[in-house]
Amino acid sequence: MIDRLGELAIRRPAIVRETGAVASSSQGLAELITDLASLDSAKVVIELGPGTGVFTEKILEKIREPCIFFALEINLRFVDATRLRCPQCKVFHDSAAHARKHLNALGIQHCDAVVSGLPWAAFPESVQDEILDAVVDALTPGGTFVTFAYLHSVLLRRGKMFRKKLYSRFSQIERTPTVWRNMPPAFVYRAIR
Repeated sequence: MIDRLGELAIRRPAIVRETGAVASSSQGLAELITDLASLDSAKVVIELGPGTGVFTEKILEKIREPCIFFALEINLRFVDATRLRCPQCKVFHDSAAHARKHLNALGIQHCDAVVSGLPWAAFPESVQDEILDAVVDALTPGGTFVTFAYLHSVLLRRGKMFRKKLYSRFSQIERTPTVWRNMPPAFVYRAIR
């Protein structure tokens, strides 16, 4: 079944280039990525690119008080969609590269986890570098970064480039088995700073 975002992608292919997706992430992928983020013990969590709020909902279910949680979304349509779906979440209309600015505004030095729904294989190398550097800067030593990639992206030049960039910045990297019920199939990277 194709959701509203998927319908838009079929009618307007430019949305796929803009968002990196043809459909919202599945509940299975949302469950997996948030389980791997160690949210139950996190004191500060940042979500990058919440899109329609599928991961955001799961994050809110799994964090424990008094955890501080906010999301950064550059697309205003998705800011509105996530705020509508998860009104209790702070969603800032800003680039993922500006995580430090928002931590500083809250008087916080580092976060424990970063959950990303960003389409890494759609980004040029300079954008991948800028955002990954911001993630590393925001995370506390030993902090967790989780993100997903579509299975087909491992064959793409930018997908391969992203994987190399992960290995150059993080001390531990794990890759999960494929979530076949996601559209398209995807897997999760879990990286420890």
